[in-house]
Amino acid sequence: MSSTFEKRERAEEAKYARDAEVDFKVNAKRNKLLGLWAAELIGLSGEEAELFARQTVLADFEEPGPEDVLRQVMKGLEDANVRITEVEVRDKMEGLMKVAREQVES
Repeated sequence: MSSTFEKRERAEEAKYARDAEVDFKVNAKRNKLLGLWAAELIGLSGEEAELFARQTVLADFEEPGPEDVLRQVMKGLEDANVRITEVEVRDKMEGLMKVAREQVES
């Protein structure tokens, strides 16, 4: 009986670990896509756009949740005098989360 329980517990732990890994990859992908989108609005391309996207991904490690990413992107947009609201950026983040999940899970 305890063997079945232990197997079930291990399976649940493995599922949790897989789900956490997928969530991490989805967030990183979303942040990269958001960084590339913002870079385009700023007028960056090529290596500069990739660098901005990488910085956006790295910003996510500053604190839990998406606020650090939002601040990074908003600062880049503001520094480039791109007129866009925080609500518009949040909406884009939400839309890109769906795109990122599809790309990671496929």
